[in-house]
Amino acid sequence: MRIGIDLGGTKIEGIALDGSREVARKRIDTPRDHYAATLDAIAALVGDLERTAGTRGTVGVGIPGTLSPESGLVKNANSTWLLGRPLKVDLERVLDREVRIANDANCFAVSEATDGAAQGASVVFGVIVGTGTGAGIAVHGRILTGPNGIAGEWGHNPLPWPDGDEFPGPSCYCGKRGCIETFLSGPGLTRDHEARSGQRVAALDIAARAAAGDAIAEQAMASYERRMAKALAGVINLLDPDVIVLGGGLSNITRLYQHVPRLWSAHIFSAGVADTARTPLVPARHGDASGVRGAAWLFPRNHD
Repeated sequence: MRIGIDLGGTKIEGIALDGSREVARKRIDTPRDHYAATLDAIAALVGDLERTAGTRGTVGVGIPGTLSPESGLVKNANSTWLLGRPLKVDLERVLDREVRIANDANCFAVSEATDGAAQGASVVFGVIVGTGTGAGIAVHGRILTGPNGIAGEWGHNPLPWPDGDEFPGPSCYCGKRGCIETFLSGPGLTRDHEARSGQRVAALDIAARAAAGDAIAEQAMASYERRMAKALAGVINLLDPDVIVLGGGLSNITRLYQHVPRLWSAHIFSAGVADTARTPLVPARHGDASGVRGAAWLFPRNHD
């Protein structure tokens, strides 16, 4: 049995899988700003899942950050009480077993590559567009991390081929300007619509207004799709993945799957030949559960 834990800023979700079959799931509130209480909460959650499943399992944990390959400490986490902490060592102590930890976007990519929308694909680029914008890469069902532990940090690269109103771009919490995240996150879409209309509207409501014929919402959505197409064309030029999977709240905007691939062809390198890009853009099969399932799959099928 495999247990996956999705350690979020407001909730901790756990799942127990027997193969691909879910046998237990539970969600609890995250003890924000309290590291020791977070360790205790995860240990209690694992215990509850094992009692429900009736057996002991491996444990994988997805976090909103990553582990430094140099020190083993948590870095790049917006759950700031985790920063600089030896989370892997401490969880292995309280759970008395090996624990595998990965970035939550990487867990998403592994989930969809293992038994999700990209099952069987060799190279999967998994994108999460929601409150923030992140991505992970799975190669033959395994996470690609890189020597710095940041492979797939797509959201903190600059938007490619910026138009005049996109440069230098909005300020990002990372300290730079014009990051992809500032354009493609939910708050980014809201900000763009507000600049056009003077109204502050949630991202999914903007998409609904556009579908109902609102001209300003349609302009904001068309701009969003053009920016996503440019950002993903850069990924295709660099990585040429077999599949790109969208997750997160904005992945529920169905028009993206038709419009974005039509737009990205203009930016994909194919000099001298009028090719059509073959990379599919698909929604996540497991939806909001993909991250926690991917954490469980940090121990692959052939793990002894």
